[in-house]
Amino acid sequence: MTTDVTAPARTIRAGFVGGGFMAAVHSRAARAAGAALAGGASSTPERARDAAARLGLQRGYDSLEQLLDADTADLDVVHVCTPNTTHAAIVRAALEAGKHVICEKPLATDARTAAELADLAAARGLVAAVPFVYRFHPMAREARALVAGGAAGRVVSVHGAYLQDWLATPGDDDWRVDPSLGGPSRAFADIGSHLVDLLEFTTGDRIARLNAVTSTVYGSRATNADIATEDLAAVVVELAGGAVGTLLVSQVAPGHKNGLVLELGGTSASVRFEQERPETLWIGRTGASQVVERDAARLSPDAARLSIVPAGHPMGYQDAFNAFVADAYSAIAGAAPDGLPTFDDGARAVRVTEAVLASAASGDWAEVAA
Repeated sequence: MTTDVTAPARTIRAGFVGGGFMAAVHSRAARAAGAALAGGASSTPERARDAAARLGLQRGYDSLEQLLDADTADLDVVHVCTPNTTHAAIVRAALEAGKHVICEKPLATDARTAAELADLAAARGLVAAVPFVYRFHPMAREARALVAGGAAGRVVSVHGAYLQDWLATPGDDDWRVDPSLGGPSRAFADIGSHLVDLLEFTTGDRIARLNAVTSTVYGSRATNADIATEDLAAVVVELAGGAVGTLLVSQVAPGHKNGLVLELGGTSASVRFEQERPETLWIGRTGASQVVERDAARLSPDAARLSIVPAGHPMGYQDAFNAFVADAYSAIAGAAPDGLPTFDDGARAVRVTEAVLASAASGDWAEVAA
């Protein structure tokens, strides 16, 4: 693996499925990586044309089939930015058409299908990535480097939370609330998966088993009734290496916009990363604690290469997303960028989500398949 990103020898041509918020984020990242935004498809031809105009795509296609058709045989990569339950069919079609794929999480809404998609991508020799982009914040990479280098000692505890408030009142609603579009898990599949990925990425360890409680705070919302998906989840975890910890995930936490926080407790030091304060890393020690600021001259090589602006010039979510897409495109060009989240990581997230739901339903501990 390399920490360098090699620019593609030719312009990558990118297609997009979906035209909402995430398609806008993906298209900005693709443009920043130097791709040609070849076109897009959506739920209707009209929406595809509207998305093409808004996102600056070259063309809106009438259907996914047309986007993948022979007249776009030079299309390199397809970005899937549609509701959760549609991902698997779109991804399968794109892979079978020989396209590299970047798919929003969850990769699929059940573990078996997610594993099949990961296997299909591997069998076809295609780059297949899932945007667990918080691992692309430079200071998240610095936390990983500190743990890997032994600066924290042996990790014995983990504490994490991902809190949002965009569904905090019964008047707030969204397609994700509906299992037919969002799948069987909402809060955990949507944001808990990011927390778990960051935990496992920075520690280099995996959750072996867990015990979860979920809660649906509002059974009815503005347009959805008899709601079955969870608003929040509390999870006790045990890692394969022996560390234990707690995770709290909520989309009904007033005042919290995107409160992703992860603290790793080691025998020598604690390391804490906060996504809403991504320019710093807190390192706690018994004698004295310190706040490390993002400064490429003083960071590990992988963190430094993601620091694309001088210290003191804040970097944020879109920068992390841009770095993820740039690395995915460099992989398409033949490089092997370190830390690129693949379909294997996407399938892993679905397995953890299924374990959370199983534990919450049974009240017992659930094992998480490696």
